[in-house]
Amino acid sequence: MPTVCVTAPHYHQPKHDYYNILTGAGFEVRFIDPKQHDLSDADTLLAQLDGAEVTMCSMEPYTPEVMSRSNLRVICRFGVGFDAIDVSGATAENIVVCRTTGVLQHSVAEQTLALLFGVMRDVVRRDRAVREGKWSQPPLPRLHGKTIGLLGLGSTGRCVAAKVLGLGMKVIAYSPSGRPYPGVEMVSLERLWRDSDVLSIHAPLIPETRHIVNAETLAKMKPGSVLINTGRGGHVDEVALVEALKSGHLLGAGLDVFQEEPTPVDNPLLNLDNVVTAPHIAGGDHEALYDIPVLAAQNIVDLYEGRWPAENIVNPEVRPTWKW
Repeated sequence: MPTVCVTAPHYHQPKHDYYNILTGAGFEVRFIDPKQHDLSDADTLLAQLDGAEVTMCSMEPYTPEVMSRSNLRVICRFGVGFDAIDVSGATAENIVVCRTTGVLQHSVAEQTLALLFGVMRDVVRRDRAVREGKWSQPPLPRLHGKTIGLLGLGSTGRCVAAKVLGLGMKVIAYSPSGRPYPGVEMVSLERLWRDSDVLSIHAPLIPETRHIVNAETLAKMKPGSVLINTGRGGHVDEVALVEALKSGHLLGAGLDVFQEEPTPVDNPLLNLDNVVTAPHIAGGDHEALYDIPVLAAQNIVDLYEGRWPAENIVNPEVRPTWKW
């Protein structure tokens, strides 16, 4: 009986449908020791994975060392980001890496809009002012007619595009795949920086996109523009972002993610009134939190039973040599 190890504590739910999908297909489901919250140490993670052929994982790092010393055949990520997994290392060990695409884009898109409105309508500061008996009413720019630039046009970027088009915004996007979307103009990176009133990040975090928002690219953005990041904290050089926000070059920023998470309370970004924050919760509405593990379980069962869930496989090059 193959074993699936579930590392994310909030999915330690034996009554959840995903659990029944796995056990019904003949898997043993094992939860990590609830006392082991820090799986960043390779030996600690390996001890929890001992004997498991599959991990349903969160943000703990899957390094070449972890994969070479484990029995893993499948690494299935809860969510769509896979920057914590050394994909080339997994491929070298003939391990399939999969994720749960297509189930959380609406949640992320709604959080993108929430942060956008939070910044553009100054929601947090105005709420605090009213509670303090202050009735200040300075106007702010209107979103209708403004240009939003999407860095990445996968399932989440396309979902954001559909929603902001309904707000009357002009939508431009940069995506290496170049796949068009109705109403969206595909542009170069240079035009994305130059023409965006709002820049929203929806790209995977890979070496080419790490710190893609930095002092140089921020300087290319319009004065008074806004940055929204529901992607990964590593996309943004936070030191450069602080300077752009302090100087007034950016009107504000909405951040669901940070370079270090949880972000330290002394992070300078938390002291800026023109920043709206959230605790990496963009993909976490009720529906997504149900659908994510169900799709993860189905990915695993498909692979076990000889099917290949191509749309969710990160490293398809292992297919010719991979077997259970």
